[in-house]
Amino acid sequence: MPDVVIVGGGISGVSAAYEIARAGHAVTLLEARGLAAMASSWTLGGVRQSGRDPAELPLAQAAVERWAGLDAELDAPTGYRRHGNLRLARTEAEVTVIRELVRQQGALGLAIEYLPDNAAVRDKAPAIGPGILAASFCPGDGHADPVPAVHAYAAAARRHGAVIREGIAVRRLARSGNRVTGVETQGGETIAAGRVVVATGIHAPELLMPLGQSLPLTIRLVCVMQSVPLPPLLAPVFGVANADCAGRQEIDGCLRVTTGIGDWPHDPRGWTEALLAPPSRDVAALIARTSLVLPAVADAGIARLWGGLIDLTPDALPAIDAETGLDGLVVAAGFSGHGFGIGPVTGEILADLCLGRRSRFDLSPFRLNRFAAGERPAAELTLHG
Repeated sequence: MPDVVIVGGGISGVSAAYEIARAGHAVTLLEARGLAAMASSWTLGGVRQSGRDPAELPLAQAAVERWAGLDAELDAPTGYRRHGNLRLARTEAEVTVIRELVRQQGALGLAIEYLPDNAAVRDKAPAIGPGILAASFCPGDGHADPVPAVHAYAAAARRHGAVIREGIAVRRLARSGNRVTGVETQGGETIAAGRVVVATGIHAPELLMPLGQSLPLTIRLVCVMQSVPLPPLLAPVFGVANADCAGRQEIDGCLRVTTGIGDWPHDPRGWTEALLAPPSRDVAALIARTSLVLPAVADAGIARLWGGLIDLTPDALPAIDAETGLDGLVVAAGFSGHGFGIGPVTGEILADLCLGRRSRFDLSPFRLNRFAAGERPAAELTLHG
């Protein structure tokens, strides 16, 4: 019997499997589709500290330090690069937002600077358009390649003895009294475990609701475009003050840009590639909006278009919790479009929760019961990272 069963093969799940396995414990990870099949492949891949909620900032700062040595630690490339993050202002109102962002985050100890005009912005990134009025720049931010990073974690976890099974969907969590005792798969298999981690993104409520656990999620659709390879244009990740577009240039030269947050009125249990295909109006909006920020987008050949689903919580912060009232249950979901960058630290936290170790982070802002208590106001998601 494994000590821990993890449900979900995104970066949170595989990083937790790695941390638990290398601590010498038996862990099995079950993924309904393939590794990085959902949010961890749809994400832009930003690894940022800037623009984080104050509750999440310590996790992001620690994650950046983990990313710096992750290729060597996992013995595989993650595509991580630390070339900074620009958050851009297109209007005078957005200038005010950016200036306040720099003030607040600087007061929290983040190394971040205010770029007061277009010349200062283009000194950092000459490809940025002439209409940008100002920006923040966080030099410690960066980006990684999501799918290789997830597979690097999975391979390292397997080397430490983790069992990772793809194509295995979990039907429900097994329960005995006040304890979660394992999982039951769609194929009828029962797997007992001392702890079960639910790290299934948009599917988390399906597993939690029958246990009386509520994780309110709004499912949102994002539109993503990847260009054909281009000459070097952009080293930092860029985003904008109101988070309605973001982008970066990948190691192979492709531009990866995202925008078009919209409602997705379908049952998340029945999503298909066809249902995620961005409508032509969203593609046109993506190109128009990002071209104002990065003019090269307008003439870039399109290599691929796709849509992705975001598990947005009411306050745009994740639920990372083992104090749910049910022994043996650990929740890690609702990352609201910015869980990839903190993935290495999420794995560390989940290992702590599963193994009874004290976390080095304050986890109180991420308790699952905060939604029932209505402790935090509603928030919008931030796209990039």
